Amino acid sequence: MSDVVLQTHHLVRRFGGLVATHDVSLSVERGARHALIGPNGAGKTTLINQLTGVLAPSEGRIELAGQDITALPAHRRVALGLVRTFQINQLWPTMTPLQSLALAVSSRLGASRRWWQALGADAAVARECEALLRQFRLEDHAERATAELPYGKRRLLEIALAVALRPQVLLLDEPAAGVPAGERQDILDTIAALPADVAVLLIEHDMDLVFSFARRMTVLVNGAVLTEGTPEQIAADPQVRAVYLGESLTGTRHEAPAPVAATGAAHG
Repeated sequence: MSDVVLQTHHLVRRFGGLVATHDVSLSVERGARHALIGPNGAGKTTLINQLTGVLAPSEGRIELAGQDITALPAHRRVALGLVRTFQINQLWPTMTPLQSLALAVSSRLGASRRWWQALGADAAVARECEALLRQFRLEDHAERATAELPYGKRRLLEIALAVALRPQVLLLDEPAAGVPAGERQDILDTIAALPADVAVLLIEHDMDLVFSFARRMTVLVNGAVLTEGTPEQIAADPQVRAVYLGESLTGTRHEAPAPVAATGAAHG
């Protein structure tokens, strides 16, 4: 069986005359810790939206575990194991973490159709929810309305809900965005402890997080793949350093010798 669980072949997405992604071929291996980085406007969000079925490619093909999913709607991709989180969390504000997780687990097991049964009443669902609450450090907040949670805990809940769906591939879209410094370590530790058999594709601007997490990195610029390699290779690549305007990829600023032409377009 192939080690590649998610693969794109020559993806192109056009918006009128604007080419947002251009000839993007990407392979993510089973159990990978893979980061997708690039400056603002590089096309990262557009690419993720194609992977998840929010946008249809203008050209190219997407495969999940060898199956062509290019034309499948988003919910079918989730059912097959391609799950994402969002830059801005997508949570039910009046529900508690326990209720939200019970709904996600019940939905995966088909138990959500048992409308006569109280949410989470199934013993197997309850056990799994308790384990997820422990894993994502939400036990002390299990019965609080989600809207009342500290922002970092809401980010953890979103990742927990994604993991509850038992993904083959988990797409994390800027999981640390907006999280206060005092809550960031929980995010870092939780991401580091994600199930080893789940391939994780991380989209993130925080280079400290990226370099502490990734074993492989892909750099996207102007909608195309600039380069790909190990974190050590990416950090040493002069093209990548030029794209980041002389800023060290591990977070320390250096003086840029001269201005570099802007590489971003307004397409995420």
